[in-house]
Amino acid sequence: MAILVCPLSRVTEVVKARGPSHVISLLDPHSQFPAPAARHLKVSMHDIVDESPGWIAPAHEHMSEILAFVTTWERTAPILIHCYAGISRSTATAFITACVHNPAVDEEEIAMALRAASHVAWPNRRIVALADAELGRNGRMTAAVDAIGPGLSWEEAGENTPFELRALFEVGA
Repeated sequence: MAILVCPLSRVTEVVKARGPSHVISLLDPHSQFPAPAARHLKVSMHDIVDESPGWIAPAHEHMSEILAFVTTWERTAPILIHCYAGISRSTATAFITACVHNPAVDEEEIAMALRAASHVAWPNRRIVALADAELGRNGRMTAAVDAIGPGLSWEEAGENTPFELRALFEVGA
């Protein structure tokens, strides 16, 4: 089954077309969250890498919620992950979801699949580092995201187009 990624502006369309069983919304604290008819995790945090006064940086509490939620996904229907532009918070969370569901697969292989699925994807490094630590991956997730390099910023891309990352990888394939 698939991990779907899209910007906020395309959530209704993707939900209607693909029927995800789970949805993760990663938006700024004052954003209005959509209400899809699926299991829905709403995560309020800014898309920042370093802490800054007045901003809510991704934190361990957010990551604990995300990891608990993605482990409940049984892969019988797609999971949809979105942020405002579908570029940073959502692509980081899609990468994390694929890593959780493929613990024996090299993280760089998953990151390369993410890059192949979207040249725009620029996973939020702080979000990835939090998951890397909580999952005990010893820096491999962060290194994998670094290896694929940056995608496009929202200033360059506006927003990403919806894309799909496969949920299961073959070990050693």
